[in-house]
Amino acid sequence: MSFDLTILVALGFVGLLAGFVDAIAGGGGLIALPVLLSVGIPPVTAFGTNKLQSVVGTAIAAFTYWRKGFVSLQLLALAIPLTFIGSFLGALAVKSIDTTVLQYAVPVALIAVAVYFAFAPKLTDEDSQARLSTVIFVPVMGFAIGFYDGILGPGTGSFLTLGFVTLFGLGVTRAAGHTKVLNLTSNIGALALFIPSGNVVLPVAIAMIIGQIVGGYLGALTGIRFGARLIRPLVVLVSIALAIKLLLFP
Repeated sequence: MSFDLTILVALGFVGLLAGFVDAIAGGGGLIALPVLLSVGIPPVTAFGTNKLQSVVGTAIAAFTYWRKGFVSLQLLALAIPLTFIGSFLGALAVKSIDTTVLQYAVPVALIAVAVYFAFAPKLTDEDSQARLSTVIFVPVMGFAIGFYDGILGPGTGSFLTLGFVTLFGLGVTRAAGHTKVLNLTSNIGALALFIPSGNVVLPVAIAMIIGQIVGGYLGALTGIRFGARLIRPLVVLVSIALAIKLLLFP
């Protein structure tokens, strides 16, 4: 597939916006995927191209959160490889399983995430007591949500952030940082299958990657600067928008 320079430049700006939003609250695919489909890229290839362009912005955001002290790689030491495996297996299984149930269940889960972040009284940047063992259950969460990301994907960031806050007691900004690391891992796991199968349009991905570098960095800095005051309402908005999109425009 070939695209003229005007479309590639426009896609670069789409990548910037998607990277900015994704670095703060997740859901950048909600912006990027419809645009990729609108320029004539087939659905599976659009999904693979979106994974490739988003992985760079997610990497920039994850590195920025880590450099600013909001990520503990020790906490994620086992979760990272298990998230990769889960995502790869999910991408491998997507062609052989029926995802109809997920297409209805995921919007309900996203609405529940939005309600929790909108009304829970103690969502701040302060850490609290973990409800589950981080050593055992962070890797379990990473594998499960990584598998889902490989199969379907929408809401992965929201689900990870909710898990880190409610199950493992992280403050909202630290939860966002750890989410970026595992989201990066799950994207790479899916790409390990999509790239060899040829389901990526490289010129489009490269144009959007340039935007993602800027958007991911600025988004991470913005999330760190404003913390829970910004991340919390954005998670609500992104979760609701994703739920509406899945219900009305599957």
